[in-house]
Amino acid sequence: MSDRKPFVGGNWKMNTNRTTGSDLARGVTDGLITVDGVDAAVFPPFPYLLTVRAILRDRGSSVRLGAQDVYHQGEGAFTGEVSMNMLKDCGTQVVLVGHSERRHVIGEKDEFINKKLRGVLENGLEAILCVGETLDERTAGHQDIVTARQVRTGLADIPASLVERLIIAYEPVWAIGTGKTATPEDAQDAHAQIRALINRMYGKDTAQRLRIIYGGSLKPDIAADIFSQKDVDGGLVGGASLNAADFVGLCKAAAGAGRAKP
Repeated sequence: MSDRKPFVGGNWKMNTNRTTGSDLARGVTDGLITVDGVDAAVFPPFPYLLTVRAILRDRGSSVRLGAQDVYHQGEGAFTGEVSMNMLKDCGTQVVLVGHSERRHVIGEKDEFINKKLRGVLENGLEAILCVGETLDERTAGHQDIVTARQVRTGLADIPASLVERLIIAYEPVWAIGTGKTATPEDAQDAHAQIRALINRMYGKDTAQRLRIIYGGSLKPDIAADIFSQKDVDGGLVGGASLNAADFVGLCKAAAGAGRAKP
């Protein structure tokens, strides 16, 4: 079994309401009661963090509570933003930083993402740094350059001691909602490139411990093959996380793949 425990996160994005989100949280926690060998997290919209937290606590679940984004300042005149302190007060344990939609829809830049990532890690929370290339960047043959830039800039001035609480999610933007599909080999190649870069930045031990997960339109029918790749340590799930049975199935696939790795 690999030393890196698989991780599967369910990003609900701007979906669910208080009722459907509650039902989904109950379905996930109940479905994972007998599943071990995987760390799981759910990322509900901000308004439902406390609701989902209460359900996770009431059920004694080990599922982590995650937030989809954060602002890097602790407090102040930043209308509409949510701080690390607020997330911690809501019981959040892990935060997404640099998700592809934050980069390419909202327009966040690498340097701004770095401020967020440093803030999350320095405040004692876990972080998932999302990186990945667009279709145009991949077509131009720039996928490795783009991903390396996002990793290097995202981790600028962050010491190895904080990287211990980091997960990197590789999101091939070209495979999200485009009809194109990343093969298991595509995923493995990108993950291996990222791990090699972390090796150069922080050394072999950190690179071998760091979990790198896949986040490109992950569906139950392809998950097992992707999770079985040497450097793939789980997944960040979008649409499939809105169905409790599908999400639990992905968690089981990740746990099985983790046990099968040498």
